[in-house]
Amino acid sequence: MGGEKKARNNSEKALTTGHEWDGIEELNTPLPKWWIWIFYATIVWSIGYWVVYPSWPLVSTYASGAFNWRSRSAVQKELELLQKLRAPLIEALRAAPVEKILADPQLLNLARAQGRVVFRDNCAACHGIGATGIKGYPNLNDDDWLWGGKPQDIIYTITYGVRSAHPKAHSGVMPAFGRGNLLKMPEIIAVAEYVRTLSGLTPPAGTDLALGGKVFKEHCAVCHAENGKGRRDIGSPDLTDSIWLYGSDQKTIVDGIYHGRGGMMPAWIDRLDEVTIKALAAYIHSLGGGK
Repeated sequence: MGGEKKARNNSEKALTTGHEWDGIEELNTPLPKWWIWIFYATIVWSIGYWVVYPSWPLVSTYASGAFNWRSRSAVQKELELLQKLRAPLIEALRAAPVEKILADPQLLNLARAQGRVVFRDNCAACHGIGATGIKGYPNLNDDDWLWGGKPQDIIYTITYGVRSAHPKAHSGVMPAFGRGNLLKMPEIIAVAEYVRTLSGLTPPAGTDLALGGKVFKEHCAVCHAENGKGRRDIGSPDLTDSIWLYGSDQKTIVDGIYHGRGGMMPAWIDRLDEVTIKALAAYIHSLGGGK
């Protein structure tokens, strides 16, 4: 109570602005002098900043400032300095085959550092930050490679892409057996379940696996091989393992057989230079799934 009384007494001594609402007066409590002087100093500083650095927009350009400073030029100078510092190692990456890079700890560390940044900027949108992939986009950490997991295979795939517009791109595609009336729906379901059994999955009771095996031999073995192991020369997946790009349930497999499959990976030859592609390939190979 004593504290509240003292506060009221102090308030009564303060000047008011003359405004009053419902018996409540507005007190006039000016800001501290030090705060006001700092505020004035910031105004003076801002005026100086306008004069020294680029600021005011004009009709077709802008005020360049007394220092003629440009953020773009400053960044460019820093990049040029960084390139000079890295030039010897970059040249070593350029000259060394990717197999040598993988065997040299210093070159591999440099390639991994550069490749990791490039991967996150260009590849992670499809393959994920950790390269674990998502539905329809391969996991790059395992040993299942549609087009080969050797260093040179990875470089080729990155360089020319898969079903891209480049003439050297990988071009294998799975036809649409249903839309082309090549197979009837009972045949598609039967071969879908037969394919599932190749990887150890149990089909529903009453599935005609004999029909599925016959359809597989007549229409699928030419690409996936009679044992279902696939062919890397045309990018057909191994159907005997537990790795499924789109999923292993019947509906997903039936949909793929009926409509076909053909994901696309762009060619990076016109977007990334030779050294960057080599570093990216070394990084991907080192994730653990390369061969």
